[in-house]
Amino acid sequence: MPSNKSVSDAPIVQFTNCRILRSHRLQREDLWVREGKILNPEKLFFEEKGSADIQLDCKDSIIAPGFIDVQINGGFGVDFSLATDDFKSGIDMVSQKILSHGVTSFCPTLVTSPPAVYHQVLPQISIRNGGAHGAGILGAHLEGPFISKEKKGAHPEHCLRTFEAGAFQDLLATYGSLDCVRIVTLAPEMKRSSEVIQELTKRGICVSLGHSVANLSQAEDAVQHGATFITHLFNAMLPFHHRDPGIVGLLTSDKIPAGRRVFYGMISDGIHTNPAALRIAHRAHPKGLVLVTDAIAGMGLAPGRHTLGQQVVEIDGLNTYIAGTKTLSGSVATMDTCVRHFQEATGNVPSHLRHDEKGWDQQHWPRMSTFFWVLSRDRIGGSVSASCPAAGD
Repeated sequence: MPSNKSVSDAPIVQFTNCRILRSHRLQREDLWVREGKILNPEKLFFEEKGSADIQLDCKDSIIAPGFIDVQINGGFGVDFSLATDDFKSGIDMVSQKILSHGVTSFCPTLVTSPPAVYHQVLPQISIRNGGAHGAGILGAHLEGPFISKEKKGAHPEHCLRTFEAGAFQDLLATYGSLDCVRIVTLAPEMKRSSEVIQELTKRGICVSLGHSVANLSQAEDAVQHGATFITHLFNAMLPFHHRDPGIVGLLTSDKIPAGRRVFYGMISDGIHTNPAALRIAHRAHPKGLVLVTDAIAGMGLAPGRHTLGQQVVEIDGLNTYIAGTKTLSGSVATMDTCVRHFQEATGNVPSHLRHDEKGWDQQHWPRMSTFFWVLSRDRIGGSVSASCPAAGD
């Protein structure tokens, strides 16, 4: 039966011998795609009288939505917080290489830096859709410099800033431009932070709470002013306490405005967060969880010395530290590694999906990636270009 070209001249691609996600279960079905959009086979057959122009045998692989990484500082030798002459080629390389780890869009993240770095780097970040050339760029994530000195983590103390009388104007002067910015991480206990949160939210920028000593009341106030995200939950914030759970308490707070949901990032690399903590967070607020890598320039490279903005870091196995200290400084885990670790820690996949006759553990991707895709697209507000490559063996 020839394809019906009255609807579109674009070829219809039929993925055969594949498994796709439907109702949170892997099912063996063919997938039909035209111009990057998944087709309803019933309408294709009975209304268009169409058939496939191209057939691709997936050889029992899984077809799944791509991952979105909203906190990635670099990778493969590229540091997004360094102002270099070849910054664009560097971000292009990371964009291309993370495709092989299932990431189809991301937010290049800058850690606390001098204003001159923001002024030079941010104009070179362009929002764009993904494709064969690489993962899409949703916009920049600016993690700092308006964060707590006490919870600075790997951020350079000499670059930290506070909101002075100008508040939002101070932020604009520091960053130079917000044109490509999609997320800003700040400490909500800082004076004048509420008005800054409101101004950022008005501009469609997601405000994330992190690197903070905020108590629960301060965190709830930030959410009521527009904050909707938490940067790497449990890390660089006050530990959970039964009398005042701090930012962590937002997961079960009863003071979240009606119709609003707080999302939270977690680094599921086996280093930053204990498996028990992953389970606690996920069981408390499963619909808010978003896995992030917090990857640094050393991701994909051999152990040794690398950079994280103004700092020198040392990689020892999966551990990354500020050189000469035991202060964790990001991760070298890829997103697919984080997803596997999360599944192992939480068991958040039905038993019939836990084993694959070929011993291929990527069968857990679809459920997880659909979850991340919905959450991240919702919050960041960026468009996601649909693509349907078959997952490799």
